[in-house]
Amino acid sequence: MKRIAILLALSVLLLAGCKDTDVLGSMVGSVASVAGVPGSEYAGSVSRSAVAVAKSAEDFTPQQEYYIGRAVGAVLLEKYRVYPDEQTNSYVNLVGQSLALYSDQPRTYGGYRFLILDSNEINAFAAPGGLIFVTRGMLRCCPDEDALAAVLAHEISHVTEKHALRSIKTSRITEAFGVIGSEAAGHFAPAEVSTLTDLLGESVGDIMQTMVVNGYSRAYEREADAGAVRILTKVGYSPDGLTRMLRIMDQRLTPGGSDFAATHPDPQDRIADVAPLMSKTVVPVAPEARKARFELAMQGI
Repeated sequence: MKRIAILLALSVLLLAGCKDTDVLGSMVGSVASVAGVPGSEYAGSVSRSAVAVAKSAEDFTPQQEYYIGRAVGAVLLEKYRVYPDEQTNSYVNLVGQSLALYSDQPRTYGGYRFLILDSNEINAFAAPGGLIFVTRGMLRCCPDEDALAAVLAHEISHVTEKHALRSIKTSRITEAFGVIGSEAAGHFAPAEVSTLTDLLGESVGDIMQTMVVNGYSRAYEREADAGAVRILTKVGYSPDGLTRMLRIMDQRLTPGGSDFAATHPDPQDRIADVAPLMSKTVVPVAPEARKARFELAMQGI
């Protein structure tokens, strides 16, 4: 839990948006003290990243989004183990990075990162700022690289549409900025630091509750699927990879389970939603090299 406290502390500092590096360094020390960790090693990097306070609860800066996403990722990795195969992770990153370049947000503050989770659960997650996680169970639902690309493009679209950030309760952000506004002229007292850290923790909890427990609305999933189709078409993948993956997923999901079945609309509904988009696209033939690299990378999955 210590690394989560550190990331939440950094998130607090970025939300505070302090421009004075001396004050910011002092704040780092205060928050690190609350978290029970040394703060000196974080002061320099946080000072270099500090930005102005966002204008509204929904207007997060790229840096703020990045640190919130890191906190979400840290919490997620308390629940799931990382799949240790470097070759397969590198392959998934290669595909993901290529797709991200053709998205509506080709670059994020910290860059897109793709990571495989060592779980048989069928699931994938997109944290704010471009941290994307996909389980081994989900990869097994992908018969080819086009289908894998569809999964990653869908998650990239969740990032570009800021679906995770929208799940944070407005009241939390309003209260956080109220504390920041009242204390912006001086140093944060331990009580304010504690309040901000708690609010950020609760905000991360809102995102985790949405991603892992409740899932996004059908409207958000439809939006992410439409974004995926656009990305796949631009890159040269077959958008039909999305429907083929959804059909396989539909066969393997356990009703009432804790994976995609609990957090996403029925795959058949998603197939019906994207059908009109598919009729407008050309299905390219996958080159043999693409097939070969997919089969090589997925051998251990």
